[in-house]
Amino acid sequence: MTSSFYLSAASNLFTTTTTHLNPNRLLGFGGGFIRFPAAKRGFRRGGVLAMAAVEKSNEEWRAILSPEQFRILRQKGTEYPGTGPYDKFYDEGVYSCAGCATPLYKSTAKFNSGCGWPAFFEGLPGAINRHADPDGMRVEITCAACGGHLGHVFKGEGFRTPTDERHCVNSVSLKFTPAN
Repeated sequence: MTSSFYLSAASNLFTTTTTHLNPNRLLGFGGGFIRFPAAKRGFRRGGVLAMAAVEKSNEEWRAILSPEQFRILRQKGTEYPGTGPYDKFYDEGVYSCAGCATPLYKSTAKFNSGCGWPAFFEGLPGAINRHADPDGMRVEITCAACGGHLGHVFKGEGFRTPTDERHCVNSVSLKFTPAN
């Protein structure tokens, strides 16, 4: 089973659809559905973002990820605080998933939280899923396209950001692409 989703920017309504197709995905698109190959990661058109699921076996993930990336993205690990290259990195550009290259965050949403990991106050629309941890204490964030573990999101910590959220993300889960 694969999951796909779409966002309506006009209504700010988030809708999830599920399909059982493997070779092709049906994605909600402005009142209808379109089908496109799974190799496409996502696209924008008319204020709607659609994204296909990226499915790989553990063996396929191990072939394309470093051992540390596999441990964090696929096994929900955590890098040591202050060790990642993006913690105190503030160049202009886009942060994408290190597993599947789906754009996740704009550099303009990054801020210095002092936590030891890259912190963002919001992700790109539809790029990040949230799941309550089994203990109910934290909320995990994952890449919406490949399910890779990014980190956790925290609310109400009092940071002076537009959302009062902190997406605490492992640097290993990200790949930065400079603007221009």
